[in-house]
Amino acid sequence: MPSTKPMIEIYGTAVICASCVNAPSSKDTYEWLQAAINRKYPNQAYDIRYIDIEGPIENERDQEYAARIQEDEFFYPLVLINNEVVGEGYVQLKPVFTALENLGFMPDQTV
Repeated sequence: MPSTKPMIEIYGTAVICASCVNAPSSKDTYEWLQAAINRKYPNQAYDIRYIDIEGPIENERDQEYAARIQEDEFFYPLVLINNEVVGEGYVQLKPVFTALENLGFMPDQTV
């Protein structure tokens, strides 16, 4: 088991990324990732949060990421695990799962 819970963050907005044709919305990506992680790694603790880059943002770090997305440095949704970018735009599961396994997550062998 990982010694500390990984922090998974999804930055995005309700509007689908113009460069990401047919991609799910940021909120859909958040829900899809959460379901996929829970299915592959049941009973393994992590924190996940969704940050709306167009909503009120309380902390400076989130404001910086929101600005970087709005300045086209990153596509959204932008997915970070423990401050490391693991996906942006059309998010794939493999890099997310690889990052979690590098942090000590063990996949459920019955899935």
